[in-house]
Amino acid sequence: KLTAPVAAAKVRRGPAGSRRSAAVVTAAAPREAERAAAAAAAEPARASPLVAGLAAAVVALTGAVDAISPPQASAGIGEPVSNAKALLRNALPIENKPIRQIQVALESISDDLRVPGVRFKGVDQSVNKSLKVLTNNKEAILKSVAPAKKEQAKLAVAKLEQGLKEFQIVVENKDRQEVPVKQQELLEYVGLIEEDMVDGFPFQVPPEYADKPLLKGRATVEVRVKFKENPNISGGIMTWELDGYSAPVTAGNFVDLVQRKFYDKMEIQRSDGFVVQSGDPDGPADGFIDPGTNSPRIVPLEIKIKGDKQPVYDATLEEVGRYREQPVLPFNAFGTIAMARKEFEANSASSQFFILLKESELTPSGTNILDGRYGVFGYVTDGQELLREMKVGDVIESIKVTQGAENLVGGPKPFLAPPPAPEP
Repeated sequence: KLTAPVAAAKVRRGPAGSRRSAAVVTAAAPREAERAAAAAAAEPARASPLVAGLAAAVVALTGAVDAISPPQASAGIGEPVSNAKALLRNALPIENKPIRQIQVALESISDDLRVPGVRFKGVDQSVNKSLKVLTNNKEAILKSVAPAKKEQAKLAVAKLEQGLKEFQIVVENKDRQEVPVKQQELLEYVGLIEEDMVDGFPFQVPPEYADKPLLKGRATVEVRVKFKENPNISGGIMTWELDGYSAPVTAGNFVDLVQRKFYDKMEIQRSDGFVVQSGDPDGPADGFIDPGTNSPRIVPLEIKIKGDKQPVYDATLEEVGRYREQPVLPFNAFGTIAMARKEFEANSASSQFFILLKESELTPSGTNILDGRYGVFGYVTDGQELLREMKVGDVIESIKVTQGAENLVGGPKPFLAPPPAPEP
């Protein structure tokens, strides 16, 4: 159990099954508070107790201790991106400046939407800038597209151009309700164009992990959940986007288990206001037992840093001296999906995953208790409101891949019915 008085918090520090005494974290040791909270946040469910009040402990310590503050490296960079779809766009391994300029301009409209009544001057500037950049750089944008995807990219560029012209009319008419709708529509086109710029897979997975299921691209999964004791809602459907470009081994493992229906009918095993967690199978095992080897499948810690060509494997960013650097997939968004693991074993994930229920106001990238310590492999992009309703005992009815199944390499083969027996 966790208690969270203003300046102290007790947290179990030992690994699974240990009886080490609890560490008392006080104002004199804020770094220990972060480590203890991170450990409690994402150890496999069987390896640590359910946590009640983790977020309160962090907030209490943050409010009471000036020492817990953003590092100097984060100063002046503005608010962290907390929109899941924007984070996924940013994570794509592309370097086309014009399309990124259009993306940033359209995303900035969200700031204008926060102003009461919508700040149409800002929206107008962003739309006009986007159209100008597109008009002047259409050839440069299409030049970066993978050859096999050229035609579909041309279609997306044409739709983006037409949509921007329609957006100008929306702004001229000061249609407040249509502004966010049009913004999201155009950002979808931008995302499609950016994905079309990725030609093949951008790096070689280390040989020791190359024989595992790998997601060499992205996949979208549909998650159906059923609530057992909720008088207001019986369940619903969420959409999760999984990023194999940034975490091919981690995302590939998850998609492989989805294809095996490993998570179907599994209960939510933890929901404490900080994370929702599941993936612990019935029986003594903490994770997935591979029927091919009859042993647990272990997934390495895999974290890609901004600017790097491939992920860091087998160690936390703190362990490799890069804890101030930002992961490509940060714990910024409500609905960040990552693998649970044992606190002191980087390579101990298997099937248990957790979903963060806090946004970047509490956990800004580069300053939080999770970035660089746990492997993010995707985000909840639709139906996030269902996460707030989840309780222990609620059921994952099913998870199925709706897009990107072809990007899974080394996963289970599709079931083929045996040929009919010959007639006598």
